[in-house]
Amino acid sequence: MDRRGSFLANVVDECRVLGAKPSDFTMEENHNLCVATGPHLEDAGSYRQLVGRPIYLTITSPDLCYAVHILPQFIQAPREEHMNAVRRVLRYIKGSPDCGIVIHAHCDLQLIAYCDSDWGACLFTRRSLTGYLVTLGGSPIS
Repeated sequence: MDRRGSFLANVVDECRVLGAKPSDFTMEENHNLCVATGPHLEDAGSYRQLVGRPIYLTITSPDLCYAVHILPQFIQAPREEHMNAVRRVLRYIKGSPDCGIVIHAHCDLQLIAYCDSDWGACLFTRRSLTGYLVTLGGSPIS
């Protein structure tokens, strides 16, 4: 098992989602986590710990970046809806152990960059969102 696979197995095991049904996506498309009204969590420490786990996976799994960006915003006063969103991310990680970026050893070393922005798209702040992708020899590096 490679290092990424063993790290994923450790995360899934430590977060107790080994027996959970895998999820096909990280977060719901039109989530309303910023206006959640459910009860506050009794143990906010467990939420903080679970939110911190996927951060290291964003290097090789850019599909986790959005969720890893959104979920820490509720660390001060997490609610039940926020914990359910974290559990969904962990179930997604469980169901996608083979997904990720593969960097090829032999390539032409051509550097290509793409950028896109969406004016006023952030539901929380109404700020613009910008994304970019940089590839080196066909392999994404940033």
